[in-house]
Amino acid sequence: MSRKRAALAVFGTLLFVAGCLVAFVFYRYHQGRDVRGSSTVEFFTTETAPLPVVTPKIVWAEFGYDPERSHVGPDVPLRPPFRRIWTSGGASLIEFPPAIAYGRLYFADGAGRVLAVSTRTGARAWTFESHRCQAASPAADDLQHGTVFEVFLNRRPCTAKRAGDGEIVALSVGTGKVRWSRHIGASETSPVVVGNSVYVGDWLGNVYSLDKRTGRILWTAHTGGAVKGGVAVSGGRLYAGSYDGHLYAFDLHNGRKLWRASGDPGLLGSGQFYSTPSVAYGRVYIGSTDGKVYSFGATSGKRRWSHSTGGYVYGSPALWHELVLVGSYDHTFYALDAATGNTQWTFKANGPISGSATVIDGVVYFATLKRRTYALDAQTGRQLWSFPDGQYTPVVADKHQLYLVGYAKLYAFASRH
Repeated sequence: MSRKRAALAVFGTLLFVAGCLVAFVFYRYHQGRDVRGSSTVEFFTTETAPLPVVTPKIVWAEFGYDPERSHVGPDVPLRPPFRRIWTSGGASLIEFPPAIAYGRLYFADGAGRVLAVSTRTGARAWTFESHRCQAASPAADDLQHGTVFEVFLNRRPCTAKRAGDGEIVALSVGTGKVRWSRHIGASETSPVVVGNSVYVGDWLGNVYSLDKRTGRILWTAHTGGAVKGGVAVSGGRLYAGSYDGHLYAFDLHNGRKLWRASGDPGLLGSGQFYSTPSVAYGRVYIGSTDGKVYSFGATSGKRRWSHSTGGYVYGSPALWHELVLVGSYDHTFYALDAATGNTQWTFKANGPISGSATVIDGVVYFATLKRRTYALDAQTGRQLWSFPDGQYTPVVADKHQLYLVGYAKLYAFASRH
């Protein structure tokens, strides 16, 4: 009898544990389901990215075009089909797009060099050798007749990942001469310049405000994980995604934490935010390694909607005409309603999409890891053009030309019309 009772007790325990496991899975499943958004809650159609503060000589100041990282370029008449004007480079990977200022393109390559090339001819004007690893776009500013700010990862070899060994450097746009440098954690967060400050993050989980004139650190804010994407700035707030699975909002002036938000919990925990946040309509939009695109209230930090894709979402969304335009590792490019997250159209590409989208003159451009750049009508998703190069975030533009970032080359195109 005692053995029977013991067996029944073991069976009852196993049944209880199994029931708890089923309940946990069911709970996590419901928690992790997509959240549908509303057009009446913390959504303002008139609140779009303001025009970036530029001089006549600064055309495309930073990654994403503006501090809000809208990824919508200047209002210029540039549409496919295109004719190629020049080709430059070819020696090393170009992972992030250039800044455009003073008649030059400024970009960094996988060899840790910052290069300046002519927008007219593609000829190189100067090269700065950092002797570090690199994975970010520079930012251009009119400080001292033109300054370029760039961040760097650890010293070579790039296979060694040292989180505390990074740097931000300010360079003269004319000569590439160093104006100042500041040691920070390893950084791949493309800088953003607002007023007299330049803002970056690092692998140590820090976000910095530095005086753009001297490099002096004005304040430091902290997250619980590496800050790998760029930060976005809008309305007196700075937004940063972190590898601790949270999106943060900090006071732009003193670094005080205003709120912290997280994505939908999954069975194996929440995803991580590598994507650079994009801000418009009173919302913050960001992709996650959990395969979802999220919309959070810019003021409240509350999750307003989430939309699942079939793969990682590393790229930063482009925000255009109340659409969220973003690619996924599932080989699909999505146009989502900015208010609700509902799908407006999709486009199946030839490979995983890792980089960010960019909209110029109503055309959205993105590239795949299979090295093809696509140009689609941003309103309908209809393919207008493609080019057999490009891998990450493929284009920037001025009023004359479209500049396409290939795997290791830069191309300049003009419209055929």
